[in-house]
Amino acid sequence: MNISLKNKKALIGGSSSGIGRAIAEQLAESGATVTLMARNKDKLKAILSKLPTADGQKHQYLLVDFNDFEGYKKVISAYFENNAVDILINNTQGPSGGGALEKDVNDYQDAFDLLFKTVVFTSELALKQMQVNAWGRIINVASISVKEPLSYLALSNSIRAAVTTWAKTLASDVGQYGITVNNVLTGYFDTDRIAQLNTKKAEKMGVTPEEVLKEMEARVPVGRIGDPKEYGHLVAFLASEKAAYITGTNIPIDGGLLKSM
Repeated sequence: MNISLKNKKALIGGSSSGIGRAIAEQLAESGATVTLMARNKDKLKAILSKLPTADGQKHQYLLVDFNDFEGYKKVISAYFENNAVDILINNTQGPSGGGALEKDVNDYQDAFDLLFKTVVFTSELALKQMQVNAWGRIINVASISVKEPLSYLALSNSIRAAVTTWAKTLASDVGQYGITVNNVLTGYFDTDRIAQLNTKKAEKMGVTPEEVLKEMEARVPVGRIGDPKEYGHLVAFLASEKAAYITGTNIPIDGGLLKSM
């Protein structure tokens, strides 16, 4: 099956590293014109210079800080004044780790701004032209923790769950316009985020990060954590015409880690 995204424009959050970068690379390889979003200008410029351009794409980037919602609104609003996208990948860095007893109401508000408000605001702007075009893809990078909460990620568990239920509602409303909305539930992947969380967990347990990683891999039925490129392959499919009948879903990519149906 050939996945072609030629002549499609994609806006990808958190694309200076990890899963976001892998998605950007795969969409560009499939022919899409990509706009990267992140806060590290040097990383964005370096990635931009390496993205495939075999289909004549002219990729670009936006310098944004997802932790500053008011500043983010200004940048993204200005972008949509002169641009439209066919594919929106809602992805940000995760909030700080920690259990429910370690967090207060202000922490939840910050996480809500980071994970929920940025997603809804960006989607609202993108949807205007998607509805006119009668075609669009909104894909939210979520987590397996919305099905099986992780004890050390209270903020992420809570707010990402809100995103997935909002997305389910949105999918019902926009399906008539040829727009699909899906959530990808992320398992363990080889990213800086996982390395940071493992380091914090190792400190609490009095073990090494390598030992935490080995224990993590042992819990995954396929015996390893994921390669971000594998994530990019799934998203490219969901962004394509081939996935036109898939919407309102939560799709795990976790090596079989989730035990629930």
